[in-house]
Amino acid sequence: MIIRTRDNGFNHPLPSEITPQAVYRSRRQWLLAAAALGGGGIASWAGRSAWAQAAAVPRPGKLAALPGRRSVVPGAATMEALTSYGDATSYNNYYEFGTDKSDPASAAGTLKPRPWTVSVEGLVNKPGTFDLDALLKLSPMEERIYRLRCVEGWSMVIPWVGYSLSELVKAVQPQGSAKYVEFVTLADPKQMPGLRSNVLDWPYVEGLRLDEAMHPLTLLAFGMYGEVLPNQNGAPLRLVVPWKYGFKSGKSLVKIRFTDKEPRTAWNVAAPQEYGFYSNVNPEVSHPRWSQATERRIGEGSGLFAKRRQTQMFNGYEPQVGQLYAGMDLRKLF
Repeated sequence: MIIRTRDNGFNHPLPSEITPQAVYRSRRQWLLAAAALGGGGIASWAGRSAWAQAAAVPRPGKLAALPGRRSVVPGAATMEALTSYGDATSYNNYYEFGTDKSDPASAAGTLKPRPWTVSVEGLVNKPGTFDLDALLKLSPMEERIYRLRCVEGWSMVIPWVGYSLSELVKAVQPQGSAKYVEFVTLADPKQMPGLRSNVLDWPYVEGLRLDEAMHPLTLLAFGMYGEVLPNQNGAPLRLVVPWKYGFKSGKSLVKIRFTDKEPRTAWNVAAPQEYGFYSNVNPEVSHPRWSQATERRIGEGSGLFAKRRQTQMFNGYEPQVGQLYAGMDLRKLF
């Protein structure tokens, strides 16, 4: 998730100007009954409430259904109120379709999510090319209710459908020398008008350490809100890494490569002084031009200066992922 560019890709607006007033709309009230509960009852209540609120939101009925079973992965179901489907599918960063937030929703109709294949290569014992149906059948679908935090300072809560990326990783059997995983996204000028811009060197590339890729919260997503992914949200499959800023979660994946060297990722290549390889959500580490200590939840409140909420370390997933960075200087992990 990257801020819109005006000239060379790095002329960002002030943080207070990032989210336009039009995106904020009235929404359901979230009952904070957890405060009245204590002890172990809170955890069980929170889990039930998270899934109850997801079940209470009707399937949009826009695309083909893609149901997912309840996930048992720790941390896979935040109890925060869901972002509306309308907001989540109309306020997007997907530069391959344009740099305005509304561009992907209006321009991504040209994307053809079928037929689709993903090649897996590099330091694995079982490289190969997987078609979409094979990937859909690789592991049972689960629903994961994740926070999404953009580097621009806004956030959403989205019910994704998919399975842990580790299921695919285990299937291709990484070799002992594999340390990183590189993700390459589609770059087809016939389908993606935004590729005419020079904001980035295409295709869009992202990467993770192998242990990050193997973490059960790292999701290979095929759907959201009980349906297949809309084009503007990364159809037909994308990565979702909930404890990192959103630009780390590549959309419309076409290649996954295992390597012994840290991948050269798109935004790190374009602006290494601003976008690091790790890019973990950290309220104590500011972007070079704005603070990351607070965020604005899309659809919450009204007006450009809607009430802010405090940003959580690792986007609230520190209990699950903090051990991945033990002994590392978190001040340098932007």
